[in-house]
Formats: sequence, structure tokens, C-alpha cells
Amino acid sequence: MPNLGERKFNCEKELTLSVIGGKWKMLILWHLGKEGTKRFGELKALMPGITQRMLVTQLRELEDHQILHREVYPVVPPKVEYSLTTHGESLLPILDAMYTWGKEYIEHVLEQPNETVTVNN
Repeated sequence: MPNLGERKFNCEKELTLSVIGGKWKMLILWHLGKEGTKRFGELKALMPGITQRMLVTQLRELEDHQILHREVYPVVPPKVEYSLTTHGESLLPILDAMYTWGKEYIEHVLEQPNETVTVNN
């Protein structure tokens, strides 16, 4: 059972955000979903702003929630690869929708000149 502690959730949306929310988890999921299996160093290189400690923490949480699979190979030096589980892959349509929404928001809101509204009294 994923470790969600004793936390109670008011709805499924709150649970979903608890599992995948945050700045880095969705980026990790995006890269693994779009580019396939990655090693730790490859993921770190794809996200230059993340610290090693934060990446380890986020990967462990996603693994604990059964979103990621961690494969450890018995070689020297150690080799560890990360990939999405079936539950992780099921999040890809959600991430695609978020990407599309963000792209449209940039084009239609952020890149448009501010319109001022005049109120006639």
C-alpha cells in the first residue's frame, strides 16, 4: 500500500494532487512518459534546477506510490533505471492535457497585450 500516512482526503482530486503534485514530480513523469526509461543522472540533467537530494526524494515518493518502477542492476558501478508503472502510464493523458492547456494559456493570455476595461458610470 502506498505510504500516504494517516492523511484523510476529502475527494479523489485531492488524493491525485497529493501523489503527483509539486514542481518536480510532473516533470519526472513527463520525461519518463515521453522519453522512456532513464537513469538518475539523465533525469537530473533534464531538470537543471533540481538538487540531487530533491530528485532522490521525489523518485522515492513516486516509487512508494507505485507510479515509478526502480530497477537496480547488480553491477559495479551501480546502475539504477527508472520507468513508469502501469499506474504511471495512466497519468500521461492528464499530463498531455495539462501541456495543451498551458500552451494555449501562454498563447491566448500571457502573450496578449493587457486589455483595460472601461466602466461607464
